[in-house]
Formats: sequence, structure tokens, C-alpha cells
Amino acid sequence: MLSPFALPPHPLAQKAALQVINKVHAYMRANPASELHQCGKMFGVLVTNGKGTTPDGLNYLAAFSAKLDGSYYHEGFVPPVYDMPAPPIGTTKAESQRLQQLLFKQYKFLNGRGEEKDLPDIFRNEKTIIPAEEWFSKSRNNNLLPPSGAGECCAPKLLNYALRSGLEPFAMAEFWVGASPQNELRREGSFYTPCSGRCVPILRHMLQGINVEPEPARTAAEELCRRIDILYEDRWLMVVNKPAGLLSVPGKGEQVSLIQYMSQQKQSVFLQAAHRLDQDTSGLLVLAKTPETYKTLQAYFQRRDILKRYEAVVEEGTKAIPNEGIIDLPLLPNPLDRPRQMIDRMHGKVAITRYCVRERRPNGLVLMDLFPLTGRTHQLRVHTAHPEGLNAPIKGDRLYGTPGERLMLHAAEICFTHPVTKEEMHFCIPSCF
Repeated sequence: MLSPFALPPHPLAQKAALQVINKVHAYMRANPASELHQCGKMFGVLVTNGKGTTPDGLNYLAAFSAKLDGSYYHEGFVPPVYDMPAPPIGTTKAESQRLQQLLFKQYKFLNGRGEEKDLPDIFRNEKTIIPAEEWFSKSRNNNLLPPSGAGECCAPKLLNYALRSGLEPFAMAEFWVGASPQNELRREGSFYTPCSGRCVPILRHMLQGINVEPEPARTAAEELCRRIDILYEDRWLMVVNKPAGLLSVPGKGEQVSLIQYMSQQKQSVFLQAAHRLDQDTSGLLVLAKTPETYKTLQAYFQRRDILKRYEAVVEEGTKAIPNEGIIDLPLLPNPLDRPRQMIDRMHGKVAITRYCVRERRPNGLVLMDLFPLTGRTHQLRVHTAHPEGLNAPIKGDRLYGTPGERLMLHAAEICFTHPVTKEEMHFCIPSCF
């Protein structure tokens, strides 16, 4: 089976997805009151090597997350793993949570070895997830695992049905159909990976015993490390040009990061990134070589004393992008789908971006300068893509737009005062986008 976390999906999965999208669009036309017109839904397909029911010989299963227009059951889509009843009217929050924990035991998932586990067993050793509305509450409930809605997403439903039906899974794709939610950015017809909070723990169990091919690597991390350019270095700091696809700091996996590689090359006892660039973003990165330098640079960033300019190519949609402006949309990590960010005006942190159009190209692409006045995770990616921002995702954005060869976002310029010598430091590396 191909990895369910690979983007873009296999061409056969994309073909199956297009058939489902057309089917859902026909359903929406026939049902003008459908919830999909106000807030869409995640759908999924699983191409199988077993017997299928498609008219063109393409064997696949289809599913939607949770309920569609109040029902778990729609013709042509796999049934739910368990038809969870609604809590009785008048049930208190504590009673509802206790009932939900009991019902979660009815959600049972097979894996490739034929082993079965229920949701409480699967989530037993997972980190507690705190919903956004409880992040700032003084009385948090720390027993929220499994999270609400676990087991009802497309990927687990599809894989569980296939394994119980004796079908051999081949390739999977999840995609959004209908209007985007207000806070979380989803685009009609775009492909997404299974959510980290609800789906990944279940899939981790279910994929055991299934021969899953690794995700296709764009470029080996070791090769990317050899392309790091050191633009400046002294006793206190270093400025480098990071290639796209390389982690700035160590992540959860085994992939080597820029900090790890540079520490080995320099045999440095202390080396820290004064700020971060997304793995998919290229450009200027400042590294501190002493704890004192690191603290000073961190203070610069907190006081917004460091000027940063990014270059990006965005895909202009139906909403025309003004020549310049400011985007002010507060951001909050999505607790159920890290590392994705979402707009949250009640609990989100202030996030402000200034932008300026540099060139409008005939193919609908726009080259622009982005100036982050705050430094939130994925700030530029969300601010450009969100309908309340520019409604123009950065080209190649696999999280908030359409996957491509690379994310067309580059940290092109940075200006700051040297923490020790007090010299004005200015570095500029154009993107060549």
C-alpha cells in the first residue's frame, strides 16, 4: 500500500476522488438545503486491489467524515465503524463525556495482522488534546482522549471496511468538498493528509501488518545539508541560506536538521536558531553560537526590532489582490491537526502581515513581498491563503493550497543590530522566483 500521508496522492486515487467529487456536486445540486453549501466536509477514497463496483474498472471505496446531512448512511459510501447515538436530552456535560467514553469502546479497528483494538486502547498512551475553547479556561478537563469525533474520519473508516471485507488496500486520498469552515482553511477539491489528532493514532495501529511503501522523498536531507550557504560567521553568530525541504531544528522523525548538521560540522557545543523557517521555506536563517547571543536575538524578535522580508509567488483567485495592504488575522494551532494553524478571533494570538505586490504575471500568479510584523507559525501561509486574507495560497503549499515541487516562499532579506559589536547587519538573497 502507498503511504496515506503522501501528497499528492497516487493518480488512481486522484481519478477516484474526481468521480466522488462529481457525485457529491450532483447531490448538492439536488439538495439545495444540504449542509455542504454552508460548510463542506472531508471525503475520502481507498483504491483497492480486490473486487470493486465501479463502472470503469477502477476499484475503490468512498467515505465521508462523521455524518452527512444528519445521517451516517448514504448510498455509495461505506457505513460508519459504529453508529454512535446522540446523548439523551438533558444529559449534563460530565454525563455526556462518561457516556462517550463508554461508546468509544464500541469503535473497534482491525490492523493488517488481524488484531483488533478499541479507541480507548489505541489512545491509551497518546498526549492529551485540549480543545481551543478550553486552552484559556481555569478548569481544564484533562481526560479528553480519545478526542471527540475519533473513529469517524474518512481514512480509518475506509481502511477498517477494506480489512473486514478482505480487500487489499492500494492507495488513499482525502479531499474537501463544499464551502470552507470559517476558522480552519479548507479548499474545494484540494487533497489533505489524515489529521494528526484523531486519525494518526488509529492509522498507526491499523497499518501494522500492511506493507506500506515509504513516502517519496523529494531530496535526501543529507544532500540538502550540503547545499547550505554560510553567508556570515563570527564568534557569536552565523547567517545561513537554508534550502527548501530541510528542517531548521530537530523534529519528531529521524530526518537530520540544519542545526544538527551545522553543529556536527562546526563541532559546536552551543548552536541555536534565533528564529525558525518552515521546512518547506528557503532563505535566511540566523544562528546563535553562544547562550548570551541567543537571548539577545530572542529579545530582538520579541520587540520586533528585526526586519524580515519574504518573497512569495501566490495563486490569485477570484478576489483581486490590492497592490499593498495589511492582514490582521489571529492564529491558533489546530489541536486536532498539528502543525496546521487556524483563525481564532477569541483565543488566537495576534498575527499581522504587511504585503506589497511586485509583479502580476499573465498566468494568474503574483510575485509579492511579505513583511511579517509578528512571528506566528505558518503566519504568511495562512494569511495569504485564507479568504479573509488574500484568498491566494502560496504556490506549492501542501498544507493550505495545492502541493507542488516546492513551496514558493523565501526569506529574502533580514536586518538587525549585532548583539555584541552593535554593527548594523543587512543580508539579502533574492529568491529568483
